[in-house]
Order: sequence, then structure tokens, then C-alpha cells
Amino acid sequence: MPHIHEKIDFAVGVFVVHRNRVLLVFHKNLKMWLPLGGHIELDEDPEQALFREVKEESGLDIEMISQKPKEKFEGRKFLYPPAYLDIHPIGENHRHIGMVYFAKSKSEKVTLAAEEHDEIRWFSERELQDPTFKVQPDIQFYAKEALQRAQGTW
Repeated sequence: MPHIHEKIDFAVGVFVVHRNRVLLVFHKNLKMWLPLGGHIELDEDPEQALFREVKEESGLDIEMISQKPKEKFEGRKFLYPPAYLDIHPIGENHRHIGMVYFAKSKSEKVTLAAEEHDEIRWFSERELQDPTFKVQPDIQFYAKEALQRAQGTW
């Protein structure tokens, strides 16, 4: 999706874990390993965006490693809180406010979104550090956090 605002957009990133491995995609344009995710569209909230992006980019159904109140109030929708919130450059004059989420999947069977990514792959913690893959340090940090938090929820 193209940028919504010329300076800053809101985006979601979802680190999905299955059996002590985390799912990453190799982005066609950015030429790097990233979590599933993308822009929050004008007509959706962050929760809608994260589930949409995961489904579009992997075909997976996920369970969030996060909690939200079960209560319901008229006119109010509780959202899953992100595990982390950051801001990062996307180009020389554009940044994303990134909402970073952790989730788990009961399946390892994924579908590549070939129009956006060159590859989709499950990484072990050891593979995240393998210089062959050149996974950026910030992505390694978030991926390791997701792996650690998923262990406490299985």
C-alpha cells in the first residue's frame, strides 16, 4: 500500500511463533528480512490491520500473545496492545510509527505473498544470528522477544 501521509504513517509488525521458530518474510523492495505487517489503512484500526496483514502475507490464523479486557461497552472496542511501539525511517523523508505485536500459530504451513515478498521462512533463534541471512539487529531483538514470550504461553 502506498504511504497515507507524506511524513509519517502508522504500521503494524507481527512476529508469529510456531514451535520455537519465528516467521519472517524477505521484502522485495527493502531487500531485508522483516516480520509480517504493513500500513494501517485509513478505514481500519491496528487490530484489524494486524490480522489482515498476517492473513494476506502468510495465510495463517493466529492467537495473540497479548490480552485485552473481555468486557464490552457500547461505543468502545478494546484493542490488543502492542508489545512495543517505535518510530523508524523508511526513506530519507518518511517514517513509520511501528506497532510491534507477538502472536503464535498452530500451523507452520504458510503461503508466500509473491507480489510483496521474495521468500517466507521460519527461523530458529540460532538462524536469526546466522550471518548468511543478514537479519538486522532490531529484527533479531523483536524476534527473540517473541520467542521468549511464546514459551510462557504454550
